[in-house]
Amino acid sequence: MVTRGEDFDDFVRGTSTRLLRTAVLLTGDRPAAEDLVQEVYARVYVRWRWIRGAPEPYARKTLANLVTNRWRRKGRKPEVALAEQHDRPTPDGTDRHAVRDQLLTALQELPPRQRAVIILRYYEDLTEVQTAEALGCTVGTVKSQTSRALDKLRLITEPAILEGLR
Repeated sequence: MVTRGEDFDDFVRGTSTRLLRTAVLLTGDRPAAEDLVQEVYARVYVRWRWIRGAPEPYARKTLANLVTNRWRRKGRKPEVALAEQHDRPTPDGTDRHAVRDQLLTALQELPPRQRAVIILRYYEDLTEVQTAEALGCTVGTVKSQTSRALDKLRLITEPAILEGLR
């Protein structure tokens, strides 16, 4: 017989890397992202009995809400660029690293809501409906924020960078 703890442990092992990566992309700050993921797991554990059938969407929505609350608390202070705080890829002559670096830098230039929509839609591969649910907004808002974000990314990056997002 599997206990609640074992189920939850399996859930954490299966989602921790993905949630942490998403949180780092959303916040641009790894220590803050780690704290947010821990808080997400604490909230999921408390409600485990009720969300057992679909814990990952609940965790993703909780993460999005916590990041949004963090943005509200921070006010309009400029965010630290992700590429400045974390190890940059070692230049090895491949285009892949250059593209990744440019895309991460460009993502940090987007407003928080647009960045969240892009990350959830294209990194997490959520549908428009799932993204709207995770962010607590309408599908129309997701569509308009996605369009605006992609337009801005097109202006600040090389054309080849965004080919992977289509």
